[in-house]
Amino acid sequence: MERETEEKTGKNVHQGANVRRLRNIMGVKQSSLAEKLGTTQQKVSRIESQRVIEKDTLLQIANILHVSPKIIEELDENPLSIVIENNNFETGYGSIGNLGIIQNDQNNENTINNPLDKIMELNKQSTDLFERMLAVEKEKSALLEQLLKEKGK
Repeated sequence: MERETEEKTGKNVHQGANVRRLRNIMGVKQSSLAEKLGTTQQKVSRIESQRVIEKDTLLQIANILHVSPKIIEELDENPLSIVIENNNFETGYGSIGNLGIIQNDQNNENTINNPLDKIMELNKQSTDLFERMLAVEKEKSALLEQLLKEKGK
């Protein structure tokens, strides 16, 4: 039975855990989700313990959480998602909001820093660094080719 559900869901996907993770990230309580689903908090708790969630229920939850059902169906258990889930992003001056952090900056103004934006920024920086390294390697190759041509003359 376990093998059958793993084949159906793919790699290491636990849809109930994905619902819990997304619900926590968005700051939605089980009781609030239950109310919107028209069920009890205990039923939501049972749903979050299921490896595979019934398609209709999954669609309702996705609509309530404003995410694509594919995210719940395919979000694989990986270290990055666990770090985001287990971090409450609290600082001495702020608290987590709906997928964002509100904190006071030096001018006592509120700024919103989305953890997903931070991840995207780091990804962009990594890509930029790779492109710069590639350009340097191309320059080296061109210089070496030029030296070989000069030595060959």
